[in-house]
Amino acid sequence: MADQDVQSPVGIEPPALSVLRWDEPPEGPAVVLLDQTRLPAEEAELVCADVPALVRAIRTLAVRGAPLLGIAGGYGVALAAARGEDVAQAAERLEQARPTAVNLGYGARRVARVYQAAVEGGAGPEAGAVAALAEARALHQEDAAASGRMAQHGLELLAELLPGEGGHRLLTHCNTGALVSGGAGTAFAVALRTHREGSLRQLWVDETRPLLQGARLTAYEASRNGMPYSLLTDSAAGSLFAAGQVDAVLIGADRIAADGSVANKVGSYPLAVLAKYHHVPFVVVAPTTTVDLETVDGTSIIVEQRSPAEVTEFTSAPGAPVGGGGGGTAVAPPGTQAYNPAFDITPPELVTAIVTEEGVISPVTGVGLAELCARSSQVTIS
Repeated sequence: MADQDVQSPVGIEPPALSVLRWDEPPEGPAVVLLDQTRLPAEEAELVCADVPALVRAIRTLAVRGAPLLGIAGGYGVALAAARGEDVAQAAERLEQARPTAVNLGYGARRVARVYQAAVEGGAGPEAGAVAALAEARALHQEDAAASGRMAQHGLELLAELLPGEGGHRLLTHCNTGALVSGGAGTAFAVALRTHREGSLRQLWVDETRPLLQGARLTAYEASRNGMPYSLLTDSAAGSLFAAGQVDAVLIGADRIAADGSVANKVGSYPLAVLAKYHHVPFVVVAPTTTVDLETVDGTSIIVEQRSPAEVTEFTSAPGAPVGGGGGGTAVAPPGTQAYNPAFDITPPELVTAIVTEEGVISPVTGVGLAELCARSSQVTIS
């Protein structure tokens, strides 16, 4: 488990977060997660001994973030194989748990294909399960390596976009750190690398309503790494731009369409509009596994609609799970309807650059995205 002390002295790197791991206790294999619904009050593990339990963890956001969902999908298929269950059915159930996050389906399908190839090649179910687990572990390692390369590419891009001294003031939305990745993350990893290189003046953290991933998770990671950060409500971002306090916006992505449209946590699109108006770079950081070349444009991306209770209720008890299951304190009259999309879509013309492990795309065009993905073996193609 992660170290319990979330305060990290400047210059001292905290222990790595144990966010997701494979375990083989006497009672059988399991996928063990750091339950993100209980952060920052409590670092608690959630043991998923079967695919239905992992699907519930995904839907309730105990595990979340596009790259990590891909890893979870891969391990979930390996879990089904190890338990002698229907692997194809398990992959389908996992993929449908959160439809917008393309990595989830990518990870599940990739490991399922390896299992199927092993079985069709004459291996028995047990050998197929071993092959599936090896592929899930390979996916995990690849994502960790991709995270490091994205951080370096992002650091170099910021140096080009923001020349001069004085340090960068970066605004981020939702959570894109070690909690969403096999490594240090995506957009947060760039900010963290900037901090460690001595170039981060301020990290502005959007609260990210309604589930407060910024307040609960990004602030947790920023504090843990000794970064200079401040929290703001999503609605305060406009005044921050107007005051000239934002040098660049860094966000992640749950799906990038073939034309460069970006699906990310709801609230990202308004930031892109603000950034465009105020001439501030708006940078998306995501691995190539998040690119879906079969989704033509932003209008073709399925946006997950979540429970109205996430908006009409508020859970304030320390350590209480979040995720819209009800049971919170009502903040709206009984019967109030709520519009609660999990994501919004930012068109490519509002995106300054997309940073991937393979390099940077700027300006963002469909041709540029296709050319970059052609260099990668991780392009998301069904």
